Amino acid sequence: MKALRGFWTWLRAVSGDDAYERYLAHHMAAHADRAPLARREFFRRRQEAAWSGVKRCC
Repeated sequence: MKALRGFWTWLRAVSGDDAYERYLAHHMAAHADRAPLARREFFRRRQEAAWSGVKRCC
């Protein structure tokens, strides 16, 4: 069971599924005086950052 839990944790980390949880942990450590983004706003900004700008190889 411990190996399965470790695998699941790893899989969530490499796929980005745990991004909001990691954001909240960082936010509480570094910016505790401000309210964190809501989950929806966090992912909206993440999508905008990923898809804005020039996306080509050449």
